[in-house]
Amino acid sequence: MNYAQLLFPDFSLILCGYLVCRHTALDRTVWQQVESLVYYFLFPVLLFQSIVKSPLDLGAASSLIAAGLLTGLCGIALAYSLPHLPWLGKRIDVRDHAASAQIAFRFNSFIALALAERLAGAQGLLLIAVLIGVCVPLFNVAAVWPMARHGQTGFVGALVRNPLIIGTGLGLAANLLGLSIPPWLEPTVSRIGAASLALGLMAAGAGMQFGTLATAKTLAVAVLAIRHLLTPLIGFALARLFRLDATQTAVLLAFSALPTASSAYVLAARMGYNGAYAAGLVTLSTLLAMLSLPFALGVLR
Repeated sequence: MNYAQLLFPDFSLILCGYLVCRHTALDRTVWQQVESLVYYFLFPVLLFQSIVKSPLDLGAASSLIAAGLLTGLCGIALAYSLPHLPWLGKRIDVRDHAASAQIAFRFNSFIALALAERLAGAQGLLLIAVLIGVCVPLFNVAAVWPMARHGQTGFVGALVRNPLIIGTGLGLAANLLGLSIPPWLEPTVSRIGAASLALGLMAAGAGMQFGTLATAKTLAVAVLAIRHLLTPLIGFALARLFRLDATQTAVLLAFSALPTASSAYVLAARMGYNGAYAAGLVTLSTLLAMLSLPFALGVLR
C-alpha cells in the first residue's frame, strides 16, 4: 500500500495554503475569516454527517470498541501527563501544551475511512465508522478541556458553546435515535464536508510558522511520539489482549497510527491559542504518518 500517495492530498492542501498566504494578496486577514467559517459552520456539519451516515452497531464490535476507546484514553492520559513529568515538565510551556495536547490523540477521520476501505473493504469501513462514532465525541471533549481549563473560561460553558462539540453531540444523538440525513439534502451536506476538509487544511498551511516549533521542540517531540510511536504500540497490545480477529486488528492498528485531525489547528486558533504552533504539528504529523502507518500495519501486524 502506498501511504505517501494516501497522505499526499492532505499534505498538498497544507502546502497550498502556506504558499497562497505568503505569496498572494490572500494574506492572514483573509484566512482568519476562513478559519471562522470552517470552525463555526463547515466543520460542525462535517462531524454531524460523518457520525450520522453509518449506523452504530455497538454490540457487533464491542471488543474493537473497547480496544479503540482504551487506546484513545491511553493517548489522552499520556498527553495530559506531559507537564507533570519531572524530566519534561519544566521544559514545557503550559499554554502551548493546552493547545497541542490534542495532537497526541485526535485523528484524521477521512484518511481513516480511505485506509479502512483499502484494508478490508466494506467490513473495514463499517468497523472504522463505529470507532469514529464512538471516539470522536470523547476526543473532542478531551481536546477542548485543557484549553478551557487553562483559559479559565469554564469547562462546561466552553463545551456548550464549542461548535465542534455541538456538531458531534447532535450527530451521535441522531445516530442513536436512528435518524438520517434526507436523500435530497445529502449532496449539499457532502459538498459542505468536502469544503471543510480542503479549507481547514489550507487554513492550517496559511497559519503555519515553522519557527514556532523551534521554541517548543521538547513538547513537539513528545506529542508526536505519543501519536506515532506509543499509540500504535498500545493498539497492538490491546489487540492481543482483546483477541481481535485479523480484520479488527488491522482496523485498530490503522486507527492507532493515523495522522492527527486537521481541525486541531482551527480549534487552537479559534480558542485564542498558538494556532501557528498547532498548524506546524498537524503538518509534521501528516508526514510522520508515512512512517507510523507502515510500522503499525507492516511491522506490528
